[in-house]
Formats: sequence, structure tokens, C-alpha cells
Amino acid sequence: MEWSLATRHQILLEITNAVISNKTNQGFFDALTTELNKHFPCDRLSINLYDNKNQSLQYFTKVFGIGRNTISEQVHRPLKGSIAKMVIQSMNPVIIDDLTQYADLPIINWLIKAGLTSTMAFPLIVRKKVLGTLHFSFKTRPKHLSELSNLLTEVSRQVAIAVDNLVAYKRLKDEKKHLEREKQYLMGVLEEYNPENFYYISAEMSEIMNLVKRVAAIDAPVLITGETGTGKDYLARYMHHISPRKNHMFIKVNCPAISSTLFESELFGHAKGAFTGADSQRIGRFEMGDRGTVFLDEIGELPAGLQAKLLQVLQERRFERVGDNQPIDVNFRLIAATNRDPEKSIQQGKLRKDLYYRLNIIRIHVPALRDRKKDIPLLVEQINQIEATQIHQIAPVYSQSALDLLTAYDWPGNVRELKNLVKRMIILKPSEKISIDDVEKMIDLKNRADQENENSLPTLAESERHSIEQALIKCKGVIGGGKGAARLLGVARSTLQYRMAKHGIKPRKVVTLED
Repeated sequence: MEWSLATRHQILLEITNAVISNKTNQGFFDALTTELNKHFPCDRLSINLYDNKNQSLQYFTKVFGIGRNTISEQVHRPLKGSIAKMVIQSMNPVIIDDLTQYADLPIINWLIKAGLTSTMAFPLIVRKKVLGTLHFSFKTRPKHLSELSNLLTEVSRQVAIAVDNLVAYKRLKDEKKHLEREKQYLMGVLEEYNPENFYYISAEMSEIMNLVKRVAAIDAPVLITGETGTGKDYLARYMHHISPRKNHMFIKVNCPAISSTLFESELFGHAKGAFTGADSQRIGRFEMGDRGTVFLDEIGELPAGLQAKLLQVLQERRFERVGDNQPIDVNFRLIAATNRDPEKSIQQGKLRKDLYYRLNIIRIHVPALRDRKKDIPLLVEQINQIEATQIHQIAPVYSQSALDLLTAYDWPGNVRELKNLVKRMIILKPSEKISIDDVEKMIDLKNRADQENENSLPTLAESERHSIEQALIKCKGVIGGGKGAARLLGVARSTLQYRMAKHGIKPRKVVTLED
């Protein structure tokens, strides 16, 4: 068969018109196979994308014909031992008219077992760079193979341009999604965080802030501990803001707020089709935080399996998306926070010891508000002005007695509780003078007194030990019998002896009589 110049141009024009309007890989490939099969039918057609960095191949989309459902287009395959390697290294077509001559290669052996006898592979070159390869395979060797090869070389040039455009389109589409997610995060951050709104005068916080400023430039993990509401989140953001990574993303992950079934997808992302409902590729928090900072709040809530994977990411600086086997290199600084005692969390099995040692390179403990009372009047003054401005109200004025009471209060909810109280005062009493009575109504001193009384009560174990000791004193060390401590307490002698051993009670004189 001979193709005149006019026929060649007509074929190329028909192929171009068929594929030019497609914006999806599969749509383009289906249109391409339809047009190609009109002129030179083949039994298998595929397009490979080449990853130079990882020396791997990935199908552009599902293959046409034989083997369509054997390998997923999501799977990355090694370049070594493939026909594509010959094409990429030479940057020229590879024509094998008799596959049996190369049966020692695994991929060719597979083609032979599938009933194919010959194959043709062409490089997809754009701007002197190999983008991938285009493969045609046949059960019956086609006639005029040399002339067909020349025509398909021209076809491959058109295909290369189209594939390059689709890859670029997909990359831009993914980047748009990434930027949209970044915008959502940034909007949330800007609403809540302003580095200038960090106020303190106490020696305790001055020491903490000096430490923060020293370690901000040190690119090592940081563990922040402290009670709920002390400002661990704010401190992490501040550390990022003054660090060399400040021009990149600060990504917060609130561990308790994420369902355990979605943790892995949320942190690592997932590939399209990784599970039911994964209709598109998702970029995880770690990938989004590349070159920036990732903040894991309440890290002790991470499932044990994910803690192990997190440790691996910190060590290797790479991970894989759910449903994908392609490693992704990342470079982020990790800041973790917890309101629990890390050592107790380790004992309870909620925090891995090896992860704790990895995070505990730099540890910062944020003191509770009751431990830095000098900051309270300043915080009240500054929060009062800032919040009043935000809601367009005139800030109330606090009397000295009101400030004294606020300073004396223990603030179990710490700065968060103080901020909420100041907000309520602005809403309920704008431009008014806040008296001690107004404050007393807000902080509920009765519940505070009740809480103090509850804290003064002995525990059940303490009460039991005290009762046993008093009974032994009264009975002069006699345990059993009619005048023994066991009878006085209303328990069996063996039970009392067990309780004494449990509480470590060892009186100097013990008399044991039979009941």
C-alpha cells in the first residue's frame, strides 16, 4: 500500500480534527484510536508517559485492544526492560517485525503469549524532550511496514503535541484546585491570626517567646504542650511567621476533628479511583505544606498506624498517596501540639514512644493563664480594643476592681475563656463602665467555689485507707473476731487483709483472731 502526499495530509488532518476538541485523556485516546483504525488497524495501541526523575512509565490512559484491563493507568512501571526504554534512549522509532527474536524480555514474552507477532514504537518528542512513547502491536505483520513506519512517525508528532497539551491542561487544572484549597486555608488563617496581636509582659511568657524566636530558624520538629486555650495554635503560627518558611503555606490539621477512616486520605491525599467516591485526585495536607509548615494539633489523637507512617515521613521526607505507588518528596517543618502529658500518653498507649522522641527535639510548654497573671490586665485591654473595632462597637471601660477580680480568677479555659468574656462584654455593654458586679455575673464564682470544694474532697481510695487505719486504731490492731476491725467495717477478715495489702498498711502490731 502506498500513501500519496495528499493522502498523508488528509489522514493527519482527520486525526487532528478528531482529537483537537477533547480535554480529557480518555476522550482524546478514544478519538485517536477510532481515526487510526480507519486507515491502519492494529490489535493493541497504547501511549506511555515517561518520568525521567524516577525512571518509570505510566500509561496515559487505558490501552486499546489486547490487555486493556490488565494494567491500570495509575500504576507506575520501571523503565528497565521495556521497549519504551529503547525508544527513549535512541529518540528514534523501534520496529520489531518478529517478536520471537526478543522473547527473553518479559514484556515481549507477554506480547507473544497474547498472540501478537510484531510491534512498532515511536517517541513522543516536544521541544527536544521525550514526553513518552506511542506503541502499535499486531497479530499479523502488516504489509509495507517501512512505509507505514514513515507515516506513523508523522502521526506521532501530532500525537506528541496533543498529549503535551493535555498533560499541561491537567497540571493547570490540578494547580487551580490546589490554589483554591490554599485560598480556603489562607482565608481562615487571616481571619483568626495577626502576628501583632500577641501580647505579654510576664516573665514566664517572655522566656517562652525568647525561646520561640531562637528556634524559629532551626528547621527541626517542635512539640508544644499546654492546657486547652493557652494559645498553642497561635504560637505555632507565630513561629512559622518568623521562620524562613514564612512565604509558604501554614497547614493546620485538627486531629480530633477528622474521622479515623479519612485520616490517611486527609494527610497523604489519594489517587483517582483509590476508593469508592474518589472521583478525582486529592492533594493531602503534607503535600500542600511542601516548603512550608504542617501543624498537627492534638497529635495524640492520631491512630497508632498513622503515627508510624508519620514517623516514616519525617525520616524519609517522602510518602505515597492512597491508591498510588509513586513516591512524593516533601520538605515541610512539623510542629505538633497536645494538651496532655506526653509521658502519660505514652504509658496509656496513645502516643508512640519513637514518634515522641522524634518530636521532642524542641519542646515548648505554654503556661496556663493563672500562672502568668501579670498578662491578664494587658490582654483584657488589647482584646477589648481589637474585638470592639472588628464588630464596630465602642469598647467598654473596666474599673480597677473589675480588673482585679479578673486577675484573681483562675481561668480554667485560659486565654480562650478570657477572650470570649471580653467579647460578651463588648456586645452587652458597649461604651459602658464594667463593674466588679458585671464581672461576677459573667465568670460564675459560685461554680468556681463548688469546683474548689470538689477538688478538696478526698478520693475514694484515700477515704478507704483512712477508714481502715481508724478502725485498726480503735480495735488496737485486732483484725478478726467479734471485736476486730473487719467486723467494725462490715467486711470479711480476708477482704480487709487484701485491702490492707493493697493500700500498703502495715501496723506495728496486728492481732488476727478467727471470726
